[in-house]
Amino acid sequence: MVSTPIYDFVSSYARSSPSRFHVPGHKGTPLLGPEPLDLTEVTGADDLYAPEGIIAESQRVAASLFGTAATFYSAEGSSLCVRAMVRLLLDHRPCGASRTILAARNVHRSFVSAAALLDAEVTWLYPAVGDSALSCLLSPDALDRALSDLSTPPAAVWVTSPDYLGAMQDVSALAEVCHRRGTRLAVDNAHGAYLHFLTDPRHPMDLGADICCDSAHKTLPVLTGGAYLHLSRRCPADMIGDVSSALSLFGSSSPSYLILTSLDLVNAALASDLPEQLRQARDRTEGTKASMAQEGWPVCPSDPLRITLQTDGPAVARRLRDSGVVSEYADPDHVVLMVSPANSPEDHSTLLNALGRDVPPAPPLPPVPRATSVLTLREALLGPRKTVRIDDAVGCICAGISAACPPAVPPVMPGERFSEEHISLFRRFGTETVSVVP
Repeated sequence: MVSTPIYDFVSSYARSSPSRFHVPGHKGTPLLGPEPLDLTEVTGADDLYAPEGIIAESQRVAASLFGTAATFYSAEGSSLCVRAMVRLLLDHRPCGASRTILAARNVHRSFVSAAALLDAEVTWLYPAVGDSALSCLLSPDALDRALSDLSTPPAAVWVTSPDYLGAMQDVSALAEVCHRRGTRLAVDNAHGAYLHFLTDPRHPMDLGADICCDSAHKTLPVLTGGAYLHLSRRCPADMIGDVSSALSLFGSSSPSYLILTSLDLVNAALASDLPEQLRQARDRTEGTKASMAQEGWPVCPSDPLRITLQTDGPAVARRLRDSGVVSEYADPDHVVLMVSPANSPEDHSTLLNALGRDVPPAPPLPPVPRATSVLTLREALLGPRKTVRIDDAVGCICAGISAACPPAVPPVMPGERFSEEHISLFRRFGTETVSVVP
């Protein structure tokens, strides 16, 4: 029987009905419903960034379930984990490695802000011709060539897998290249927390990554904001010992105990029947994808619990909404649907009926233009700025992170110069204004 120490403490505290002369201000009075379980760091509740009690015990349970050297909780999503990962990779880089991070171009905006705040140097790897700007699949050979072009090994190689469209990197092969070249592989696995619990585990920690983050709330039954930061057994002890400090550098000093309780409770579910439910959801999703393909829908390769169609995304999303089906994301080229065990067989039938057989064509994917860097990320993002209309930005230097969320993938990075091709890409996605260096 897996222990749930956070839930047990919070529940016991609520049942004891103390006079609460501590925050939060609701004092446990159930105006909305969950207030009795919403606590602060009272005696016995432990400290998320210096855990020694119930949080430490719960995190050890999570690490045993994921098979990691250590797993840490975040109540502020993977964004907090990403920032902490960048700091850990820079501060504990392999001997002889530089402060450069070699990163696939489709990073989340939280990586960009972390690199700017920590003054990391970033060398970008671009997607292959014909790929979406939201994907950047790397071949082991391409990564090996990119690493050989650097005078010293980078602090890490950074990839996103699965990415927002569900494309998955060959993590095992990339990890082998990284380790042979004297660097580490970091994976933003925000959309793949469930991958360890399938029949054929495909979680980055199973495939050789050194460090990764998962947004537990995206694919597991966890409240929004619940996330994990995982470290492999290849990471040195001092790096593992520094994780809480790295998280506290960027995280709130008042984490949500509702979120922490949900992370604690999902441990028990993962040790019980949730893995079987995930496998059943995967099988249902495979059947749904096959039915869509049979009707002529262009189903893109993706992780097992995602359906990505290359089509006129806004038109298809509207069609689905009219039938009561809400998609995760839509752009001019794709519509993305996220699946979990909570989606019933009836949900899948409703989706197929709503989709129908009329397949609107998608225009060819626009090329991903390369950019010229003029300033560092830090200089551009933390310096003066002004807002201009997108049509007036050609030739200007980007001073902000221009990326709607979702998918939060910036087409142009701070410090890079806007070209006409970039402006066309922004127009395509409906961006009207951007921040530029004055």
